[in-house]
Amino acid sequence: MAEADNAERSEVQRDIVTAGPLARLAALLDRGAPSGREVPALGHWLFTLPDARQSALGVDGHPIGTGLVPNPPAPRRMWAGSRILFPGTLIVGDAIERRSSVASTTPKGAMSFVTLRHEIVARGAVCVIEEQDIVYLPARRSDDVAAPAKPVAIPEATSTRRMTADSALLFRFSALTFNAHRIHFDRDYARDVEHYPGLVVHGPLLATLLVDHARRGASKARVTAFDFRVRAPVFDGEAFDLCRNGDDLWVCKADGSIAMTACISFA
Repeated sequence: MAEADNAERSEVQRDIVTAGPLARLAALLDRGAPSGREVPALGHWLFTLPDARQSALGVDGHPIGTGLVPNPPAPRRMWAGSRILFPGTLIVGDAIERRSSVASTTPKGAMSFVTLRHEIVARGAVCVIEEQDIVYLPARRSDDVAAPAKPVAIPEATSTRRMTADSALLFRFSALTFNAHRIHFDRDYARDVEHYPGLVVHGPLLATLLVDHARRGASKARVTAFDFRVRAPVFDGEAFDLCRNGDDLWVCKADGSIAMTACISFA
């Protein structure tokens, strides 16, 4: 019944696009302050943020009893990927409306996959269309062994950028997106409760870094579409490469495994 209830849920959130969060995102990406008023691709993630009361947060920092999925089918929540179109451009000063709904809920063994659909409207037109894939996983035990990342066929990279995400970067991104998930900033919780070896680098942060890597080679082109899929976790202090070959992007870990694959399109 909970799944049927979730499938019928929808919500509308409103916000004003302001320059401050975009300037702070640029600082996080080691860029200078934005010179224009256009919101860069994925900048929409800085607005229409979650606003659940503190008392409505679960032990992991995610809201429970509210939102599009008020009764999660399993305790551990992960953003597994998105498919995003940018038919228009958001501009600083825009009054925006995000219309969201649960597109589907699919149980798969102990896991459940929920697809959320979002449309962001500004100046009477849809500027962003996003489908987010959220996976709910059972609680992890200390003796659980992580499955090895599945091999992924990728082309040879034509441009790479080596990075290491430290706890300061993770904290700043959590603050920018009002993300209270404790696996990203609470090392004791990440280690002792969810049994990770370190703080988990946000999937959306890796996606943002990939888009930034692509934009550095095409800074004046407008992004029209971006898809990404998380394939393995990255932890703080772990070196990884942002890689690109044409429209293909990926995150390669130091051991050669692929943590994320993505595809970007420019106008």
